[in-house]
Amino acid sequence: MRKLLLLVVVMITGVVFAGRLFYLQVLDTSFEKLSENNAIKVEYDYPQRGYVYDRNGELLVSNQPSYDVMVIPREVKPLDTLEFCRLLKISKETFIEKMEKAWIYSPRIPQPLIAQLTKAEYASLSEKMYKFEGFYIQKRSLREYQVDHSANVLGYIREVDERIIKNNPDYIMGELIGKAGIEQAYEDVLRGVKGVKYIQKDRFNRDIGSYKDGIFDTIPERGKDIVLTIDAELQKYGEELFVNKRGGIVAIEPATGEILALVTAPNFDPGLLVGRERSKNFTKLYYDTIAKPLFDRGLQGEYSPGSPFKTLTGLIAMEEGVIDTKERIYCNHGYVYGRGRKLGCHSHYSPLAMTDGIAQSCNAYFCTAYRRAIEKYPTPQEGIDNWKKHLSSFGLGDYMGYDLPSGKKGLIPSSEFYNRWYEYPKYKWYATATISNAIGQGEVNLTPMQMANFTAAIANRGYWYRPHFIKNIKGVDTIPQEYTTRITTTIDPQHFEPVVQGMWDVYNKGTAANLRVPGIEICGKTGTAENFTRIEGQTVQLTDHSTFVAFAPKDNPKIAIAVFVENGYWGSRWAGKIASLMIEKYIKGEITRTDLEKYVLEGSLMEEYEKPLRGRPFPINDGKKISAKFLADLPKEDKPLQ
Repeated sequence: MRKLLLLVVVMITGVVFAGRLFYLQVLDTSFEKLSENNAIKVEYDYPQRGYVYDRNGELLVSNQPSYDVMVIPREVKPLDTLEFCRLLKISKETFIEKMEKAWIYSPRIPQPLIAQLTKAEYASLSEKMYKFEGFYIQKRSLREYQVDHSANVLGYIREVDERIIKNNPDYIMGELIGKAGIEQAYEDVLRGVKGVKYIQKDRFNRDIGSYKDGIFDTIPERGKDIVLTIDAELQKYGEELFVNKRGGIVAIEPATGEILALVTAPNFDPGLLVGRERSKNFTKLYYDTIAKPLFDRGLQGEYSPGSPFKTLTGLIAMEEGVIDTKERIYCNHGYVYGRGRKLGCHSHYSPLAMTDGIAQSCNAYFCTAYRRAIEKYPTPQEGIDNWKKHLSSFGLGDYMGYDLPSGKKGLIPSSEFYNRWYEYPKYKWYATATISNAIGQGEVNLTPMQMANFTAAIANRGYWYRPHFIKNIKGVDTIPQEYTTRITTTIDPQHFEPVVQGMWDVYNKGTAANLRVPGIEICGKTGTAENFTRIEGQTVQLTDHSTFVAFAPKDNPKIAIAVFVENGYWGSRWAGKIASLMIEKYIKGEITRTDLEKYVLEGSLMEEYEKPLRGRPFPINDGKKISAKFLADLPKEDKPLQ
């Protein structure tokens, strides 16, 4: 029995060892790969990125050749460091630092030592590379911008870092990736697929040809070209109009949601972020915290919209049945409410109906309409939430879903917001506490993109398409369905006509009558938005922002636009002029009012941005944001005109 037990133990042990040996030699390929890493060198062939065109076929972004000096740390042999550094135009200290980082990252994996050599640097270095074992030159392509504008739309490319590689294993050290703008949004389309070559090496570490006759090699696949909705000529013109000014322009084609222009000012030449100077130039742009050239004001700037918001106040009031187009409302230089408080208004005739209320930008009219819409419901909480529901149907208070990676959602306050604000139920609040919302002040904040979008919805009489920059991906039949799906507002289409008429009257007998364009029926709305900031715990009033929204023509509109000029005074002073020039440029293709164009092109607000903060400071309630009630309590001389 003991002999049998011993035999069984020996047999089992033999089977276990045989099984393990079979697994290691046949099934497990890790040792084979480790051996191949010693005998096979992997080289990557990077593809060209896809080209970028505007809606009219103008080439915006192409490629140019670039050369990286790559290193495989473990293959580096003793070399003349001083000569190598002289050829690379770097210091010995920089060379040592880069080599140490390369060793830490991986001694086996090729990685860039010096990136983006010019053609001249490549020519002088390539003939001497045989002296420096473990180093080689990798050819790749960099972006070449054919325009000096649209940097905020186009974005840029940069080298991947360890964090990106960790999250995206398909990238390797030294590879380039889209950052910001279209380059980031459509990275997967523009990038292409890199090719791979496996080169066999002998025991002396010399290349002896393709591994297995190249059967595992792949060729690079070029990235796809894309066509943007942007009109390059209109975009360039918008940036020219904004020289020496700060703000943004968003222009949309209402019938499709295609973005025709996205201007932020100040902007920069996209060519600054290409080549070996990219890092230095980016640092300068990043640390310019005054002009903020990397801050896209069209998508990220959150502002009080001012009087253009009155169009939405009127639409909601009509939808709720609390006002009609025939009722006339008196305005005695403002709206009086609760204990003698008054929200001021500029001089105009009175009483006014809906269309004239828009044309003359009457605060009293729209405060009345707003208050009735809120007080229609049993509690102010229900009224505010119903108001917010209508505004949300225009895409406000949330991200628009456009296809650029940056943006802000703005703010349309809810009952929960005000309950927290006023510490309800400890303190009650009513419609009058939020009355500044009626005229686009108070807690309401919108981005210029959102302002352009609600203008497009009005132009369409009640529906809109998600704004987007992609018009076509070459080789792909369709763009994402989310950009071709109609979104309908909660407002009945019949209510839009009086608002459209009122916006048309703005240009013909209202606050923008001096900005008419011969031959084009434009509907618009001027705006003056109060501009407050906090400094050391106190509130300081700065020069008002100038805002303007418009669409044209009145019927079958081709363009809807929002213009926001920081510290630009009243609406028609700067924003209205810029909007009318942009509309004429797009529809006519030329400018007939050359005197107005000259005024805007040569005009500057730099003195306004540079002069000391003006206005007396006001204390902030417990350090919180300025409330609608706080603004309403300001003396009359501190009220906006519109």
